[in-house]
Amino acid sequence: MGKLLQELSLRQKASNGLRRLASRVRADIWFPHLPLATLIALLGLTNLIEGLEKLAPQVPGIVQMVTLRKHFVLPHGLLTALAGLLVLIMSLGLALRSRLAWAISLLLIAGTLALSIHKHWIHFSSMVYFNAAILLSLIIFFRSFSKSSLAAGTLLSGVSLLLLIGYAMIGTYMLGNDFNPPIKSWTNTLYFVVVTLSTVGYGDITPRTDDAKLFVVSLIILGITVFATSISTVIVPLIGSRMERLLAGEKKRMRKDHYIVVGENPLAQNTYRQLRDRKFDVTVILPNPPTAKWVEDSDLIIGDPTDSDVLQKAGAQYARAILALRNDDSENAFIVMAAKDIGGDAKTVAAVKNANNLQRVKRVAPDLIVAPDILGGELLAMALSGEKVDGSSILNSLFITKAP
Repeated sequence: MGKLLQELSLRQKASNGLRRLASRVRADIWFPHLPLATLIALLGLTNLIEGLEKLAPQVPGIVQMVTLRKHFVLPHGLLTALAGLLVLIMSLGLALRSRLAWAISLLLIAGTLALSIHKHWIHFSSMVYFNAAILLSLIIFFRSFSKSSLAAGTLLSGVSLLLLIGYAMIGTYMLGNDFNPPIKSWTNTLYFVVVTLSTVGYGDITPRTDDAKLFVVSLIILGITVFATSISTVIVPLIGSRMERLLAGEKKRMRKDHYIVVGENPLAQNTYRQLRDRKFDVTVILPNPPTAKWVEDSDLIIGDPTDSDVLQKAGAQYARAILALRNDDSENAFIVMAAKDIGGDAKTVAAVKNANNLQRVKRVAPDLIVAPDILGGELLAMALSGEKVDGSSILNSLFITKAP
């Protein structure tokens, strides 16, 4: 028993030490998205250079690339270069914690890893292990990439689509003689690319050589992962919002004297229910749709709660209070700052889970700080040490008001 307690004590000390170290280096601000973005940028740069080295001997210049199509060999060099360029661009989105960039990067790296394993088979190179480590890291830290901004999604989608269409157009034109009938004009090239990427496939133009077939396979795979995903990321939300406005008729009246709750944890859910039970209007802001049905659709707004536009859409300037109750203390602080930038008379409430972040949250000057986890630890320590539990001290630990 004593040995078990000693092991638990050592584990607790190690855990506390890691938390203190993370707090000192501000790990919540840059980890894990920035290190992962850097590694993926390095991977993309490596693949881009490798692809360009393969293409260089085959394409001495732009003129030869256009005129000497018979001597151009595809798709390996161009595909590697394109994948590297896409991964390099997606690393910028990962640095911003973009969910779209995470999804595209995951698919691209998984495809690159599969091709590397197929190429090397048993004798794996260091790049295979590097790809596998990055893929595993993306899967482990997927919760860190939850940003879903329409502007960022549109930018990443546009860049991905342009690169995909450019790769498809150039590759199809260079391999024009390998199709039946041969593709000899840019008009037919554009037609074949659009028909293939849109998965229509009329069958009037078909590949007849192995190179052309492999190239078309790469187009189909990239079309599914990039083209369809990008279109759905940009078009579907716009159509959905338009349909909602049409079905709802006129625009909803802006709420006033209501409460805004940000978060999906038990504290946020119980606060929402209690306020609704007391007949208050409550608006809930979540970055993503809720995992379970706990909030009415009429009370829900999907968007980045640290974005002033989203808060204004929720009527923050007319609200009674804005309650930042997310699990991330830094996110709660940013929400309070965004609420103060909007103005209005709404009170601001911030939840704090980690006692080490209490002073940092105080610097943004919320009107009230709620610290239920800190209170739980204090009550447990008081009970174990035999101290008298005082009601006023409990309230002071749970609710920390702003200094006058």
